[in-house]
Amino acid sequence: MKSTVVNHPSDTLSGLPRPNSLAGSVYDAIFAQLMSLQIPPGARITVDTLVRELNVSHTPIREALGRLEGEGLVLRAHLVGYRAAPQVSRDRFDELYELRLMLEPEAAAKAAARMDEAGLVALDQLAGVMATTNDGGDERLRYSDFARQDAEFHDKILDIAGNGLMRDVLRMQHTHFHIFRLMYHRLVTVEALDEHEALMAALRRGDPQLAREAMRIHIQNSRTRLLPAFA
Repeated sequence: MKSTVVNHPSDTLSGLPRPNSLAGSVYDAIFAQLMSLQIPPGARITVDTLVRELNVSHTPIREALGRLEGEGLVLRAHLVGYRAAPQVSRDRFDELYELRLMLEPEAAAKAAARMDEAGLVALDQLAGVMATTNDGGDERLRYSDFARQDAEFHDKILDIAGNGLMRDVLRMQHTHFHIFRLMYHRLVTVEALDEHEALMAALRRGDPQLAREAMRIHIQNSRTRLLPAFA
């Protein structure tokens, strides 16, 4: 399978600032490399290389890799070490979108019917952060931030819908992270923002049918945007 990579930055991180949470910064740095395909799917991840590149000790690197392993983005084999998770196959891609189309439009409808002020505030905040993330700064970091915030946005809708099993099923598939790794492309984020706003408009109105349709369109468009990764 050939991945399509657009505007792929070739620079590497040269050390990290040392804020209160060094482990969190290390996680963000490696996550960004995985999302933007700077670490390609299936590539070996060497702890010593990351230690030199990020100018930190082994401990935060291993903590970050353990967290990424839990998110399905990194695999660890005994006596072998770490590798980036392989890219999803076309069959798996189709299955993930089939699952999303079965669950997420209904979740959006349920969320619209159950929406309260606190839920709207939380979703508005996530939508606003995504829009801000899309402007300026390092493109690789913007893309990885958007991927994480998009996952949180969709997860919050599932949370408001109130079906814990539905939420757990999608979480266990690490759907968003695997999908975002398919193609590093600005359109993946830019076009999604307009679709998020249409979805938010339906949720603000408390209209289940409108929310169901807005989510269905969003997921179908997302699938269309990412299909070229399999060309």
